[in-house]
Amino acid sequence: MKYEIIKTDTVKSWDDKTLYRIKRIETDEKGGYIEHEGNLSQDGDAWVSDNARVFGNARVSSDARVSGDARVYDNARVFVDAM
Repeated sequence: MKYEIIKTDTVKSWDDKTLYRIKRIETDEKGGYIEHEGNLSQDGDAWVSDNARVFGNARVSSDARVSGDARVYDNARVFVDAM
C-alpha cells in the first residue's frame, strides 16, 4: 500500500459526498481528498494532492497527478502521465 485514507477530522463534503484526506504511508505526506479507495490506484505513482478532490466513479491511476483545486468526478479517468 502506498497510501491510506484518514477518516478523522480531515473530511470534506462535496456534492453530497463525503471525501477523506489521504496520506502516503512511507512519508506521512498528506494528499488531497477521495471518496473511496477505488478513486486512486495503489499502483504506480498516481497521486492526489493539495485541495484536489476525486469522487464518484472517477479514477486516477498509472503516474497521473491531480492537484490544486481540481475536481475529478463521475466516470472520469486520469491516467498515464497526465498532470
